[in-house]
Amino acid sequence: MTENRVNFYGRRKGRPLRKAMAEMLATDLPRWRMPRMVADLPDLFSHAPKDIWLEIGFGGGEHLAARAAAAPQDGFIGAEPFINGVASLLRHRAAGDCQNILIWDDDVRLILPSWPTASLAGVYILFPDPWPKKRHAPRRILTQPMLDELARLIRPGGLLRLASDHPVAKSWLLEETTRHPAFAWTARRPQDWRRPPPDWPGTRYMKKAEQEGRQPSWFDFCRVS
Repeated sequence: MTENRVNFYGRRKGRPLRKAMAEMLATDLPRWRMPRMVADLPDLFSHAPKDIWLEIGFGGGEHLAARAAAAPQDGFIGAEPFINGVASLLRHRAAGDCQNILIWDDDVRLILPSWPTASLAGVYILFPDPWPKKRHAPRRILTQPMLDELARLIRPGGLLRLASDHPVAKSWLLEETTRHPAFAWTARRPQDWRRPPPDWPGTRYMKKAEQEGRQPSWFDFCRVS
């Protein structure tokens, strides 16, 4: 994937971390951080995962932690440059039954090119920054080069799940992905994108959106052969 280094995320840090969270970041992140160069993804995990899943921009980590706890036989990788979100996921990982998570705390585009083809069962991109203005379009995460790379990494029949509560971002995610030949939208009726997936664990970001009157939508795509 050749793409310039225009960031698709905003700030890297938020409020100062509490002492316990800062200590966890210093001690636990080095142990659970993804290496930049990878020859074989399953070798990174201690339990020979059945499937490997990637979440790009995991926010506070609630969704990723729930997925990992529900599927201990699988491996999960979370990419998030916002350090407060990384600290939150580390807390989930330390406290819960989700020890099958590895973390990349920088731009995900730095690590994807080294991953083997068809090495992922699926990818989640949930509620990314919408960058709604036209001048912000280059900062939107789902570009055709990104979709090319995801098409290479997701095995045939695998899942690409997108979600947003912003009208501009919804249109962008749907239009960009439907015009890519490697992905087929699986929706057959309005409920398929208006309702969360049956196994959706919920996140604080989605709750905030609903409280503010923003309606989330979910778009599931299948990686076609």
